[in-house]
Amino acid sequence: MWLKRPKSLSSLLLLHEFAFLLLVTIAGGIGGLSAYFWHQNSTESIRLNEMMSVTEQIRSALFRQIQAAIRVRVLEDAQSLDVYAEYSRRIDRQFNHLRQASATGAEGESIQGLQQAYREIQRDMNKIFTDPYTSDFRVRMKILDPRFAEAMVGTFEERYETFRGRIIEKHQVLDENLKQWTRKAPYIIAIIIIMAIILIGFARNILTQGFLKPMSAVTSGASIISGGRLDHQIPENGVEEISELAGAINHMARELESSRDALIQSEKQAALGALVPVVAHNIRNPLASIRATAQVLEDVEDQEELHECRQAILDTIDRLERWVTALVSYLHPLKPNKRRVQVTDLLASPLNLLKPRLDEKQMTIDRVDWNEEVVVEVDPDLMEQALYGLMANAVDASPRGSRLTVGFHTDLDHVIISFRDEGGGLPFQPEADNLEPGPSTKRFGTGLGIPIAFKICQTHGWGLTFEINKGEGTEVLITAPLPA
Repeated sequence: MWLKRPKSLSSLLLLHEFAFLLLVTIAGGIGGLSAYFWHQNSTESIRLNEMMSVTEQIRSALFRQIQAAIRVRVLEDAQSLDVYAEYSRRIDRQFNHLRQASATGAEGESIQGLQQAYREIQRDMNKIFTDPYTSDFRVRMKILDPRFAEAMVGTFEERYETFRGRIIEKHQVLDENLKQWTRKAPYIIAIIIIMAIILIGFARNILTQGFLKPMSAVTSGASIISGGRLDHQIPENGVEEISELAGAINHMARELESSRDALIQSEKQAALGALVPVVAHNIRNPLASIRATAQVLEDVEDQEELHECRQAILDTIDRLERWVTALVSYLHPLKPNKRRVQVTDLLASPLNLLKPRLDEKQMTIDRVDWNEEVVVEVDPDLMEQALYGLMANAVDASPRGSRLTVGFHTDLDHVIISFRDEGGGLPFQPEADNLEPGPSTKRFGTGLGIPIAFKICQTHGWGLTFEINKGEGTEVLITAPLPA
């Protein structure tokens, strides 16, 4: 029964409480038993001491009564007669007290024998008052002899010693019991401690196996599931409530996994639906151009014109290949390898790559706030690709001899990177996840520079926006969080 795991949390708590109640009961029982023993021992010791004290008082009063009787008869002391009578009444009261204090038949018999011996002494003393010969001088001298008093109380003394011996014997028994309890006390305390440890260990084990460990497994399992591992199964152990909770979380995870798979499939279908027209457009147009050029080749006779047609086909194929490569790069998952980099170093790298094109168009770079030292956490290789594509667009859109303004500034816990060209402004508003190519006059572009930049910034948790001023240019703003 004790080894069975509780079925419910309430029964587990009940068992846990019962274990502690049992521990308290055992400890209280032993403590109560010890208190009872000490009380009984103390009460019995007090009773025996009281009986011994009363017996001593009776014996002392007896000897004083005998002396009073002698003084009455020998010295003719009338006042001693009243003292003699008072001692008789006192001794009777003390015998009554002694009988009330007795607890066993043997004690009562001893007290009765002691009182009977006293009655005999009392009769002998009464004879002293009634015997006419006690007036003789020699008889008086005999009465004054201490041996006469000793002979008179001889039986009383024997019974007194017997009664006293019994009291002492009982005291010795009490002392021996007390010594035994004193010797056993450490073992009893040790047994209580061991039982307490066993009960506490038992209750703790039941609570740990039935609730704490299963609850910990549920908590850690829920954390794993919330992290995206919906296939993780939480062990359905412990009491009913925890087992049912684990089962409910497992069922929820399976339902979420099914929903997620369906959602992913739906999103894939939606993404594919959006991607197919773009792919078809970007492949159909070059193919149409290649087909038209190939058809022209049938009627071409001039070698130079034939060379131009051949070069047009090759250029179209190269453009198609670049677009496919860029598309694959865009669709491939990104895993940034972040490290801390100065913003100035991050901006300088793509500008250095663009220097030949800048020199070709006689453009100047206006660097704003580049003396400020600001650090960001970034994958510099990926972000260089994004910045290069955006700056290349700005350079291509800028007229000859214009300026490209590149700068950055901090705003609370963010740094805002900006570069502005002096072109005519983008003819469309770029949006994230939009692969539809916008109008462009670039001969060698793929149309995926901006979408790739959006994806790289999103992967880093950065923001990318475009402010378009028609006829004046376009400003690109990149918002990045500052490291903690």
